[in-house]
Amino acid sequence: MGFVQEFKAFAFKGNVIDLAVGVIIGAAFGKIVSSLVEDVITPLLLNPALKAAGAEDIAKLTWNGVAYGNFLSAVISFLCIALVLFWLIKGANKLSRTAPEEPAVPAGPTQEELLTEIRDLLRSKNL
Repeated sequence: MGFVQEFKAFAFKGNVIDLAVGVIIGAAFGKIVSSLVEDVITPLLLNPALKAAGAEDIAKLTWNGVAYGNFLSAVISFLCIALVLFWLIKGANKLSRTAPEEPAVPAGPTQEELLTEIRDLLRSKNL
């Protein structure tokens, strides 16, 4: 098999195409979550909390020359994004649940138990 044919077989396999679609959708979903955090949650919740603490520009916080503000900002952003993703996935799972599972019906007797019962009945009738 030639190089072009091998590459074509690899590139157009279902797995590769599914992976590409997943990456593209993941990137678009990442933009949605980032926008939700940066444009909705941060102005509504985080900025008032930072102003109340006296740290309006968290990125400029330093201590003895160590600029820990950027790191703190990245940690807070990560926690906000993780919380939003948790809520979204939890909501999606709740929507995609099917009807509650019915309790399992107890299994009937096995084939061996039935044959033993038949044998015992035949013996009791002396056949």
